[in-house]
Formats: sequence, C-alpha cells, structure tokens
Amino acid sequence: MAMQASDIIDMIKSNLPDASVELVDLAGDGDHYKAVITSSAFAGLSRIAQHQLVYGALKGKMGGELHALALETKAE
Repeated sequence: MAMQASDIIDMIKSNLPDASVELVDLAGDGDHYKAVITSSAFAGLSRIAQHQLVYGALKGKMGGELHALALETKAE
C-alpha cells in the first residue's frame, strides 16, 4: 500500500521540527517521491548524514510502504 504525502511530511517533521519539506509524487502512484528538505539540523553534516536523518524519521518505511524517495537536503 502506498504512503500518503502528508504522512511522509509528518514523519519527517516529527524528527526535524524546523524542516521545510517540499514533496512531489513523481509517478502519481504514491510510491515514488522526491523530497526537498531544508533544516538547520543539517548544518555541518555530510550529505550522507543528512539523508540518514531523513531515513531515520521514516522509521523503516523505505523499501516497504514507500518504494522510492529521491532526496535533496539543504542546511538552513
């Protein structure tokens, strides 16, 4: 079952409360998204560490309910 965009945004904001999240459903199927996330929590972190913070917020949903998520992260 696909995830709702609002659920993905809520999960990200639960771990990164100051985050600005733009989410685009790339295929219109609720399984393939692109997220542009800006947060002060990313300051000083490598791109890998930034992405790990986002994946951690998704609590294991990647690869299951959420098939694909292209990430663009930015420090605020």
